Amino acid sequence: MPIIQVHVIEGRTDEQLSTLMERLTVAAAESLDVKKEQVRVLIQEVPNKHWGVGGKPKV
Repeated sequence: MPIIQVHVIEGRTDEQLSTLMERLTVAAAESLDVKKEQVRVLIQEVPNKHWGVGGKPKV
């Protein structure tokens, strides 16, 4: 069973995260020739202050 882990900066809407889950699921199922029910998507939201860009927090 494919497991996809995604880290995103917090602040996306539930609808955006749901759309991301659905599209990743479809892409994985089609690419790997598995059923959508076999695909797992885990999204972890990271606070801006814990996301570094160029050595500095993205705040």
